[in-house]
Amino acid sequence: MKNLRNIGVFAHVDAGKTTLTERMLQHCGAIRTVGFVDAGTAHTDRMDIERRRGISVYSTCVPVNWKGTRINIIDTPGHIDFSAEVERSMWALDCAVMVVSAAEGIQPQTEALFAALKGRPMALFINKLDREGADPEGVLAAARETLADIFVDVSDAGAMMEFIAERDEKALDDYLMGEIWPRERLDTEIARLAASAGAIPVVRGSALKDSGVEELLDAVVKYLPPPPEGAGDRLSAEVFHIENDRAMGRAAFVRMFSGALHTRDSLGERKITQIRDVALEGRAGDIGSLSAGDIGVLYGLGDVKAGDVLGENELVPGGVQPGALRQPLLLVKVEPEEVDRLDALRRALNELSAEDPLLSVDEYQRTPHVRVMGAIQLEILGDALENRFGIKARFGPPNVIYRETITRPAEGFYAYTMPKPCWAVIKFTIEPLPRGSGVVFESVVPSRDIMPRYQHQVEQAIPLAVRQGILGWQVDDVKITLIDGSHHLVHTHPLDFIVATPVAFLDGLRRGGSTLLEPILDMRITVPEECAGRVMGEIIAMRGETRDSKPVRGMIRMECDVPVATSVDFGQRLAPITGGRGAMSAALKGYRECPLELGKTCERRGVDPLDTAKYILAARSALEGGIFDL
Repeated sequence: MKNLRNIGVFAHVDAGKTTLTERMLQHCGAIRTVGFVDAGTAHTDRMDIERRRGISVYSTCVPVNWKGTRINIIDTPGHIDFSAEVERSMWALDCAVMVVSAAEGIQPQTEALFAALKGRPMALFINKLDREGADPEGVLAAARETLADIFVDVSDAGAMMEFIAERDEKALDDYLMGEIWPRERLDTEIARLAASAGAIPVVRGSALKDSGVEELLDAVVKYLPPPPEGAGDRLSAEVFHIENDRAMGRAAFVRMFSGALHTRDSLGERKITQIRDVALEGRAGDIGSLSAGDIGVLYGLGDVKAGDVLGENELVPGGVQPGALRQPLLLVKVEPEEVDRLDALRRALNELSAEDPLLSVDEYQRTPHVRVMGAIQLEILGDALENRFGIKARFGPPNVIYRETITRPAEGFYAYTMPKPCWAVIKFTIEPLPRGSGVVFESVVPSRDIMPRYQHQVEQAIPLAVRQGILGWQVDDVKITLIDGSHHLVHTHPLDFIVATPVAFLDGLRRGGSTLLEPILDMRITVPEECAGRVMGEIIAMRGETRDSKPVRGMIRMECDVPVATSVDFGQRLAPITGGRGAMSAALKGYRECPLELGKTCERRGVDPLDTAKYILAARSALEGGIFDL
């Protein structure tokens, strides 16, 4: 087993995560002088755009050595707009360090990060003990109450013994007799529990004042486990980050889970031209190979994208799915300032979406639209288009991305039997489900009526069917049951059931009616007491609801549910309302029903399946674009 740790550092925005990472690099001897995000000097902010803007945008993997153990530290952005980048870093790590401010405490983004990382070994660093109002005991109590009751203060042998005694009868007997185990035995037992995510070691300090950092590094090595050894020679690796190297082409950052890769190995039609180690700055040395547990950089893989799996997909550990932290909530039109650069803009957006799978690019009326998290991501996107691709872009006003669901149970039917050769007859029942249920598919049709392989095609086509409903939005929270239908031994073509599924589904959705669903934010707001009344008025005006409000050290802390549509610019408005003393954080809570007059419909991206004549022509590639362009 390698003497290696692959860790990610995560936090809600402004918890001091990058400053902590800089201190860790300094103590490990990787840097001499600590940099800062706001000053554009943070060593883990390597891209020009990050240094110019003073904000962490991309995850960075940096190798360091601490007391004989190599630690690959993945520093991640804290801002919610870059959740997709945070998610991708989670694919590469084995363990995590969660950073929480001792002043601001557990935030919605902390809860979202913890939920996404659940099951991974982790440590908690309570930062900013130097801040006025710091309450580490209160933060620890809140973490145990809202996250999990498995946090243990590893600076206190008595607390460690009590924690173990609650989970082990022998330890309980010793503890009741007044015995505290030797420190080495306590460390071994906490490490065993932490490896199975049964304990989370807690360290306290101040990254700014350089306290607690070495204790945290010791905790990472002592309590968090090395990567598993993998499944022998069977290859499995995942691309978690893409960078554009002007000299060497696309650089693919990969995490190895099993097997090995060598320079000049072929992966399908692609060949690895070079394998380099990760580095703090510039290109690291050519290392020639990677094996299970390693993180490295591959060149020569052409159009490889973030999220691609190299080798066997089933050997990649079950982990974080795209959108687990937050789906893009805004749809924005993008146009080049120079009309003749539209094709160049499309190519640039496609390259950027290869680096960020959640930056999906749609075409409405032959004009690109991008799905983004928020205004800051849009600003960064415009900067990247201009400085990387030389394209000055105009962005339209952001539109909220709604969803829709069926209003009442209904049946949908379609018989695709003309023009020959074709035959796919489908009948669905479509039922509404509770919010947050997603899309559920089931078939009760016997195989004599529809062969299993055709039923599988129907299931494969469900994502195509639900991507746009009657109102033009993605359909969610529905159960779709295939209840009847038929194939034909002579006339059924292999793709007929894929073509027919969206028509039958939309037929049922039209009969059942569509209800608009709007995204709702879980918003936490802290304001001076004298401003609380006005802020509550703002929440009501935004169609929001205040779930809880309580005084905290001369401030009022509010927990609210607020629609995205009415709160897009609330962060900017909060500052003048509170004289710059207010703070807020937000995370997607879910979706709720919204009257159509308070929302909006969406244009259809392609041919409407209910316009069956044109749709069938499109499906047979007789119309430009076809139906399978997602």
